[in-house]
Amino acid sequence: MKNKYFLSALLLSALLGNAQETELKTDSLKEVVVTSSRIDLPFKENSRTIQIVTAEDIKKLGVTNVADALQQVAGIDVRRQGVNGMQADLYIRGGSFDQTLLLIDGIKVDDAQTGHHTLNLALPIDVIERIEVIKGPAARVFGQNAFTGAVNIVTKDVEDNSLIAKVQGGSFGQFIAEATGAVSLKESSHIVHFSKNFSEGYRYNTDFDNTNYVLKSQFNKNKLPIELLTSYSERKFGANGFYGFTSYIDQYEETQASLVGLSTVIKKGNFTWKPRIYWRRNQDLYLLIRNNPSAYRNLHITNKIAVELNGSHQSKIGITGFGVEFSKYYISSNRLGDNQREIASLFLEHRFQFFNNIIDVTPGISASYFSDFDNQIFPGLDFGVKISEKFRAYGNIGTSFRLPTYTNLYYVSPTTISNPNLETEEAFSQEVGFKYLSKNINVSLAAFNRDADNLIDYVRENASDAWQAQNIQHVNTKGYEANIEYKFLLNQLPQKIQLGYSFLDNDVKKSEANFSQYSINSIKHQFVGNYAMEWFKNFSNSIGYRYVERTSGVSYNVWDVSASYQLKALEFSVYANNIFNTEYVEAGMVPMPKGNILFGMKYLFK
Repeated sequence: MKNKYFLSALLLSALLGNAQETELKTDSLKEVVVTSSRIDLPFKENSRTIQIVTAEDIKKLGVTNVADALQQVAGIDVRRQGVNGMQADLYIRGGSFDQTLLLIDGIKVDDAQTGHHTLNLALPIDVIERIEVIKGPAARVFGQNAFTGAVNIVTKDVEDNSLIAKVQGGSFGQFIAEATGAVSLKESSHIVHFSKNFSEGYRYNTDFDNTNYVLKSQFNKNKLPIELLTSYSERKFGANGFYGFTSYIDQYEETQASLVGLSTVIKKGNFTWKPRIYWRRNQDLYLLIRNNPSAYRNLHITNKIAVELNGSHQSKIGITGFGVEFSKYYISSNRLGDNQREIASLFLEHRFQFFNNIIDVTPGISASYFSDFDNQIFPGLDFGVKISEKFRAYGNIGTSFRLPTYTNLYYVSPTTISNPNLETEEAFSQEVGFKYLSKNINVSLAAFNRDADNLIDYVRENASDAWQAQNIQHVNTKGYEANIEYKFLLNQLPQKIQLGYSFLDNDVKKSEANFSQYSINSIKHQFVGNYAMEWFKNFSNSIGYRYVERTSGVSYNVWDVSASYQLKALEFSVYANNIFNTEYVEAGMVPMPKGNILFGMKYLFK
């Protein structure tokens, strides 16, 4: 590991030594306004740890999906089972996949059945403007599911009429066909996307077939714009060893996830109002034996219907943010039964600024009513100090809360026993950090601590027993993260280096049981690096690197390479994953594929 750091530092020093300090004509990250339901702030003024993955970053990485793009963010652990993000779980700072909230344009697309479905609605990358990763407790901003953080996918706006057609093909019989059209009219604008993605699989029973539809429309855009967002994703995949014991090689799953949302923004004087209504549906079909549905079959259908009214008010004493939301969850399942849950939440926060805007303090609170658990209050506080135009120190404290999913409460299988008496998870978190932002270099460093109680764990006495859900009394998680992004010119061509490191220490109170799932496979050390370069005009390529050491002592290195060449309206690309054939596992005991390659061609018409 030390050699890896030394080589990375040596490479960086050499590049910096030869780099030209010419100012780059690129959009500054400082000007990005981080999406919020209430108080929207430029990235440079935010007093939280937030990382932005732009559409340009995703393009340079060469990846085909959100799960793979998030692999390059330090502090994020995306545990995949297979390729192309067909089944992937999202973890932030050592939490579980149930403790991370996914949003799309601010819409919370959580699923009450299980956090395994968090990324089912991760949009195709051609409709994504950026991905905002908000780390740390976010319950006072987003509510109960943002236990360790949140990820918000921001979709593109229509600027010009355009049509993008793309095809890719490569290892394991992979084939991807996509079409994305954008139309800007006098009173409305529309983005339409369709994609088909399938593969024979990289080993027995890992084939998949994925279909995506996305429509984003804006009506009445010159007066009171009304935005419609609809998305549908269907995934069919062989799940060899994905759930339970590795001997279950014939498992199979189909999911259908859909979203329909309507929203607008009303500005009147010093007030801004943001009403929203949306419906999120997920259907999950699971077969223990693919060709024998009668052997063991699960069918779960969940629906979430929600209405929100958020807003803000600008006054002499700062910005006040406020909001109210109501959501209702339904589940119909042959294993989990028919259940309903209502949640009503109130939000209030205010941003004070002192000493000519050098210091900012933002206290806030959210209060939630739950129909099937005790009511909760989530207080929190963000504070920041503007040391200079480029340098900012910040900190935050807050509480977090998570309800057990219906899988935690009611699911029983040959390998898992639920617990209807589970209590809610709770945590108190603290964080300090700083950011340095300039036109060429961005640096951030954060240290954090989380004291959690009643975390839900799965335990067993013997290796052959089924896992049983229970609350463990206390877990302390501490760690730190460092990130650097450097842009420069080399022979008048733009270059970009991104490096990130995270360290996590989970102190889990020893369970009375002999086996525990909570700390298995958690990341302890993580190093990510990417060098996006241009060697000559219209040709660019990227080298990506990931080092992971898990609490079990297992570690691995993965290298990826991508390249693209632009020839007028055509773009040719190649993406090579795991080029040194590393043998490694991210989730359970499912081996990830060795070296594989994907060739692509894209046509852009404007």
